[in-house]
Amino acid sequence: MRVTTKGQVTIPKQIRDHLGIGPGSEVEFVATDEGARLVAVNQNLSEEEAFRKFREVLDKMEGTLDLGGMTTDEYMEWLRGSREDLDVG
Repeated sequence: MRVTTKGQVTIPKQIRDHLGIGPGSEVEFVATDEGARLVAVNQNLSEEEAFRKFREVLDKMEGTLDLGGMTTDEYMEWLRGSREDLDVG
């Protein structure tokens, strides 16, 4: 896509629809190592739509943290290390 002399770009309809971007929506361009990323901000989503989007993120993260059968307490102890060397007094 081309940038106009005013620095404007046209966001393809498929992307606008996917992100729920319409007239008056606010977006940000975020610089990354790979280039730039378009982020929709300040969305007035219904509770149902916000939950759906949150669920999508959780689904993408599913299975990315394998605790090897550890409980949360065991994992936190492993993460923090032994606390026996702490000076309590």
